[in-house]
Amino acid sequence: MEKLKLVIEMERPYGLTVRGIVKNDENEILIVKRHPKSRTDPEMWELPGGKVEKGEFFADALVREMKEETNLDVKVGDFAEAIQNDYMHKRTVQLMMYLEDVKGEVEISEEHTDWMWASLEKIKSLEISTSLNKLLEKRKWNI
Repeated sequence: MEKLKLVIEMERPYGLTVRGIVKNDENEILIVKRHPKSRTDPEMWELPGGKVEKGEFFADALVREMKEETNLDVKVGDFAEAIQNDYMHKRTVQLMMYLEDVKGEVEISEEHTDWMWASLEKIKSLEISTSLNKLLEKRKWNI
């Protein structure tokens, strides 16, 4: 049985993703709602971001993903946290980064169905993604 478990673990590839923490003047955090057809965490709220492509620097990937998903131009700031998620079909390491010099108006892509600026109190009342929940628990709800 242990050998079978090891084989299953090895067959789930790792992926690297990046997520951005954007705050407005009221200290609210930008979150987006995943599409109902998303393979992981459908219809849950998450930080914007996405996959790092092969050969891409993670900071460049985050700038690209923020533009694609929210139409915002951003500059990558400080590191916030790293989270690992284990799904049936893959494992991911997510780097959460603070974003600075945010410019533009939010317009979400087809990957998401909604967006909002939310306080931590509001976020506590929402169905949030596995990674956002892990981030908030790890940071004791202080981001």
